[in-house]
Amino acid sequence: MPKRGENIYKRKDNRWEARFEKGRDENGKIKYGYCYARTYKEVRLKLFSAKKLYQNNQYSRGNAKKMFSDFILDWLRVRSIGNTESTNSKYWYVINNHILPFFQNAETESLSTNMVFEFSNGLLNEKQLSGKTVFDILVILKSVIKFAAKQIPSLNTLEIVFPKVEKKEPEVLTRAEQTLLIDHLTKNMDLKKFGTLLSLMTGIRIGELCALQTKDISLEEKTLHVCKTMQRIKNHGSEPKTKIVVTPPKSDKSNRIIPLSDWLILLCKKMLSDNREAYLLTSCADSVVEPRIMQKEVKKYGKACCIENLHFHVLRHTFATRCVEENFDIKSLSEILGHQSVQITLERYVHSSMEFKRSNMEKMTKVFEPSDHAVN
Repeated sequence: MPKRGENIYKRKDNRWEARFEKGRDENGKIKYGYCYARTYKEVRLKLFSAKKLYQNNQYSRGNAKKMFSDFILDWLRVRSIGNTESTNSKYWYVINNHILPFFQNAETESLSTNMVFEFSNGLLNEKQLSGKTVFDILVILKSVIKFAAKQIPSLNTLEIVFPKVEKKEPEVLTRAEQTLLIDHLTKNMDLKKFGTLLSLMTGIRIGELCALQTKDISLEEKTLHVCKTMQRIKNHGSEPKTKIVVTPPKSDKSNRIIPLSDWLILLCKKMLSDNREAYLLTSCADSVVEPRIMQKEVKKYGKACCIENLHFHVLRHTFATRCVEENFDIKSLSEILGHQSVQITLERYVHSSMEFKRSNMEKMTKVFEPSDHAVN
């Protein structure tokens, strides 16, 4: 059988087999435990779980130290309860691809601040992950350590140094670029162009657009109900490797109703399917346009308008920015964007253009300029 990893083999029937030592019999011969799965990753995770049961048994008899991998898997099991499938997929990926490989042989009581630093440094310099990605991984690791510290209080002294994450200035379309894009979208409009325009004028996210159905838009009430989102997630332990899921929005605030302008309602009447179950981007109930396809479409629209590297979230940034420039009520804007608080709206998505800043500075000049307008 071809081997991959420590005591993990691919069988002739295409299943993966993993084995581990459970102990020795009275003659000193090793006794093995076995795990089976359809994929390497799945059997690897099963192997960790099986080792955990054995090590816990040994630990209770004082014959072995409890491994940190035990707590990692316990944390993953506990945290998975009540989470969305996409959140659990993210946890599984981070644990299996980053945290477990580094800490799998570490005894819990031997963990140190220096060990955690080496882990973080390896993510940054060897794997060359971004500061934001490493930050997110360390947040999960910190939660695992806090979980383990309930049984081993000495872990409370561990320090985790988070990498500095540089705040990038979000991209926003200029008013000229915005006009070019709208002209392009309204010319020979199809469903994908319509969806892009709808997003630009409401600030909805790409997953929310892809999950929109005819029934979510009320022509009578002139509203759009955002009540679900679509994304592609890893399909761990199964084939195909990824799958599309439609779930409720990421928070209660994201489940929201957005008023639509009369012009958008006219477009909706023209573009929407009569089938209430149909998805907006396909006019069919049994087919969808997933987020990565829409991302490619928006890039194509950007190239057609000579807008370099246009990505979907720029539409959301632009909507929020234009709203603030037009003195839109911030509380209302926060609710339309689906944010948990007004502070998030101000800090994350609202970025004034240079023209808007200049206009405000001109207003302040009138407050401070000398009465005789003289410049000495």
